[in-house]
Amino acid sequence: MATNLQNAYKQNSMKTASPGELTLMLYNGCLKFIKQTRHAIEAGEIEQRNTSNMKAQNIIRELMVTLKLDSEVGQNMMVMYDFILNRLVEANIKNDLNMLAEAEEMVTGMRDMWKEALQLDRKQRHGAGAGGNRL
Repeated sequence: MATNLQNAYKQNSMKTASPGELTLMLYNGCLKFIKQTRHAIEAGEIEQRNTSNMKAQNIIRELMVTLKLDSEVGQNMMVMYDFILNRLVEANIKNDLNMLAEAEEMVTGMRDMWKEALQLDRKQRHGAGAGGNRL
């Protein structure tokens, strides 16, 4: 029953999330699957390594497909996503924790920047008083 409630909560969260929040969820999901890949490599679990790594790759591919390339920022992000995807593929093929760590570091950095940008956007749209002191 608890699993059903968790699944319902996740589904509702995705349905009500803004595009920015969905992107943050994708980054967090990618990091979760990268961590699962690392644990599988360390445990010698080839099938689990492949499954988790492919899920992380699919998230990066989704981010690539939805990226707007009409700006320099978008084009630079595409280059970074391509690098991350390459690292994930190579880590899976070569069972390489260093390549996986490179991908994880980049995704973590992008996730943290995205999270900060969402927080700044919220402050600008809702004012500094959102949940803070009011006079």
